[in-house]
This record gives sequence, structure tokens and C-alpha cells, in this order.
Amino acid sequence: MRDLSQWLSSGVLASLGLLAGGLNPTLAADLPPPPAPVIEAPALPSWSFRFVPYGWLIALDGTQTVRGRSAKVDASFADIVRESDTLVALMGDFEARNGPFALLGNVVWTKIGVERGNVRSRSLAPGVTGTLATSLGLDIEMTIAEVGAAYEVYRSGPLAFDILAGARYWHQEADLSLAVAAGVQIGDLAVEGGRAFARSGSVDWLDPLIGARLRYTIAPGHELLLRGDIGGFGVGSDFSWQAIGAYGFELGTYQGITFSGVIGYRALSVDYTQGEGRQRYEFDMLVHGPVLGISAKF
Repeated sequence: MRDLSQWLSSGVLASLGLLAGGLNPTLAADLPPPPAPVIEAPALPSWSFRFVPYGWLIALDGTQTVRGRSAKVDASFADIVRESDTLVALMGDFEARNGPFALLGNVVWTKIGVERGNVRSRSLAPGVTGTLATSLGLDIEMTIAEVGAAYEVYRSGPLAFDILAGARYWHQEADLSLAVAAGVQIGDLAVEGGRAFARSGSVDWLDPLIGARLRYTIAPGHELLLRGDIGGFGVGSDFSWQAIGAYGFELGTYQGITFSGVIGYRALSVDYTQGEGRQRYEFDMLVHGPVLGISAKF
């Protein structure tokens, strides 16, 4: 019995010795190492995309020259709608953003017509009436495509400021009809003149551009955007500038896509010339008007 008590006592003392002095190195080596701490990788910025199909209620103000023949153009959107039977447009804006970096794209395709006329009559003699008629018709098909990149260089609360650079491509085909016709009516007999056409064919050029953009979040789901750029610099056109102001307001989210309404104003001016004499083509024009669209962000 005494031997058993001594054996138990020695075992208890040995256990206490292990607790006090640490595990035996041989036993510790047999234990598995503790698990390594889990370090989560920081989340990388993800891409977001926005597409805006829109309508641009275009007005024209400037000078159009085709085959050396120039015409002053001053037509509001209402004038173009009333006088043109060729009003067609396809327009869209695209942006892909990842953190402070964004890729930009914009396309405008339109086919419009403008017409002006003036008729004067005068009695030349009893029973003889003279008529002088002048008219101008301009039909133009135009494509404007922009590509570029923007980078956010400043942010403070709801305000963000971007710088941007890219290129603007122009394609035009213009028909200019010009008539100065004289007519004489003697009794039931009328004698009248004719009409001349000048066609440009296909005209293309590419303008580099630089600019800046300001984005301001007025409230959740409400954003104000102001953009300005200049381009051309004699590479394509002599000079061009653009100013855009737009306000976006969220309409709702459907299947992960956020829809917003967009209203604003866009003004784009360009001064382009090629050729001399009867081969001269010039488009010195301010294209401007309200913008209405729907934005889809995903």
C-alpha cells in the first residue's frame, strides 16, 4: 500500500512539475503547430459601367461652305423640325469607371435639313409681272464620335474633379442647293429659271482634345456634372470647344441596374476648312441645344 501511495505521489508531483516548468521538449515537438492567423486581402476596386441613350435637340449657327459656295446657317431646333423631312438622330454616351480612372465614349449620328426661301413679285407693265425667287437648302449627314480617358485628381466630400484627354472624330456629307430664279408672267404664259446643287462627298477629320470635368453629388441619387474641353489645334480642325452641363436624378433600381433621368445642355463649336477655290469645304458651326436621356448604371 505504501508503494502505491509513493507512486501516486510521485506522479502528481511530476505533473505539477510539468505545469510549472513547461512541457518536456520531446513531448512539445510531437504537438501540431498553432494555426497561422488568417489575413484577408484588401478588396480591389471593381468596374462600374454607365450607358446613356439620349436626344440632343440640335440647333445650328454658323457658316457652311460646299464646293466654294458658302451659306449662312441660323436654324433653331424648331426651324429644323418644321422645315426638314430628314430629321434622324442616334446618340449615346458610355463610361466605364474603376476607382479614380474612367474610360469615356460618345457617339452622335444625325441627318438633318435646313431650308430658307424668299419670293418677291413686281408688276413690270400692265399684264406683265416679274418674279424673283431665292432659296437655300442644306442637307447634312453628320457623325461625331469621341473616345478618351479621365482621371480623378481631387475629391472633397461630394465634390470630385477629373482631367480628361482623348480624340473627337467627325464625318460629314453635305448637299447645298442654291437657286436664284427669275420668272416673267405674261397673261397665261409663265417663264421660270432653275436650281444648282453643290455636293461635298465624304469629309472626315480627327481632333485631339483635352479638358476637365466636375462632378458634384447634391444628394443621394442626384448629381450635377459640368464638362469643358478644347481641341483641334490645327491637327484636324483649326479649333474646337465644347461645354456640357447636366443634372442626373435617380429613378430606381431594377435587377441590379440603376436608372436615372438626365437633362442638360450641350454646345459644340468647330472651325474646319479644307481645299481652296471651288474645292473649298468649310464647317464653321456652333451645334447646340438641350439634352434629354436615360442613364443605366451597373
